[in-house]
Amino acid sequence: MRACAQRAFLLCSMVFAEESRSGRAGLRSNDCNNAADFRELARRRLPAPLFHYIDGGADDEITLRRNTSAFDKVRLIPDALADLSSLDLSVKVLGQRLEWPVFCSPTAMSRLFHHHGEAAVCRAAHRHGTMYSLSTLATTSIEEIGALTPGPKCYQLYIHKDRAMSWDFIDRCKEAGFSALCLTVDTLVAGNRERDLRTGMVTPPRFTLASMLSFFAHPHWSLNYLAGKKFELANVAGHIDAGTSKLISVIDYINSQFDRSITWKDAEQAISRWAGPFAIKGVMSVDDARRAADIGASAIMISNHGGRQLDGSTAPFDQLGPIVDAVGDRIEVILDGGVRRGSHVLKALAMGARACMIGRGYLYALAAGGEPAVDRALGKLRAEVERDMILMGCDSAKRLNRSRLHFD
Repeated sequence: MRACAQRAFLLCSMVFAEESRSGRAGLRSNDCNNAADFRELARRRLPAPLFHYIDGGADDEITLRRNTSAFDKVRLIPDALADLSSLDLSVKVLGQRLEWPVFCSPTAMSRLFHHHGEAAVCRAAHRHGTMYSLSTLATTSIEEIGALTPGPKCYQLYIHKDRAMSWDFIDRCKEAGFSALCLTVDTLVAGNRERDLRTGMVTPPRFTLASMLSFFAHPHWSLNYLAGKKFELANVAGHIDAGTSKLISVIDYINSQFDRSITWKDAEQAISRWAGPFAIKGVMSVDDARRAADIGASAIMISNHGGRQLDGSTAPFDQLGPIVDAVGDRIEVILDGGVRRGSHVLKALAMGARACMIGRGYLYALAAGGEPAVDRALGKLRAEVERDMILMGCDSAKRLNRSRLHFD
């Protein structure tokens, strides 16, 4: 027994020593200037299984990497000597005027990554004049988020096997004053996220010794998690008992509760019940974009779920041009996936997107430092968009078009 304890102590000492060598104690969220900086700080501050849950994708993660690298195939062409005494970045998306053309994607279980959770992102989004999107699998309820700020909010809907529960989500969003809904259609089954299998981020948890030591080496996270309110998937609590209060349950929840039989008729029914701005999230083909327009959707979100579902699929930016050409005059086209820089936003707008969404871009910041870090991350990205617009010689997001792009 003593030998086991000594080995455990030695391993813990090695973990702490490595953290010290990496500069964990000295790096702060105020030192972070871009998504890569926040990612690195999140890696240092989160237990490894939780960081890799945010950071990872499906299978070989080819699509995960392609989502961002796809922007590299296009170059920006600036104009000179334009009057840039005023700058208008505002756009109208899903019936809401946003001060700049980026808003927050829905992401699950935010309180796992920082005890500030979804509320931190919602408040930061409001301060920066943009929209927050709440996941069905959030750890904060529709009602709490609805009452938190007067800013625009979108709710991400999944169709469950229990259709009455799905329709109840819509009714709750009406009561809570949400601005828009999006129906996610690319998650009938959870993707093969092998990083989670390696770290033990499954149900029930099967953590390796290294994973357990990583939790031990991050006492600040552990204490905040244990001292905070009870973890639960707040929007489904009371409907489904199984899995909603477990630390790790999303994969099993998706596979057991989401309805694989949904069709365009179900989407049309959801649009009718909501009777307001409504997006279909997870559209990747021209044919599906046309179907979304045909059934009366307000917008489509070109998305492959951050590379977490079908590996080997094309990147959202790759599909943006063909989809805009097919339906851009009938429906709002929003790009979701791989956006890390202001230049990415400008390229998407020039290709015809109405706006872009970010998910990991704020999750890294949330994990790195809670609400102040999210506030800084959004502010840094917004400043990049503004600066790049000036450098492009363009005074309005509406003036960006494909004449400003060079294609490799």
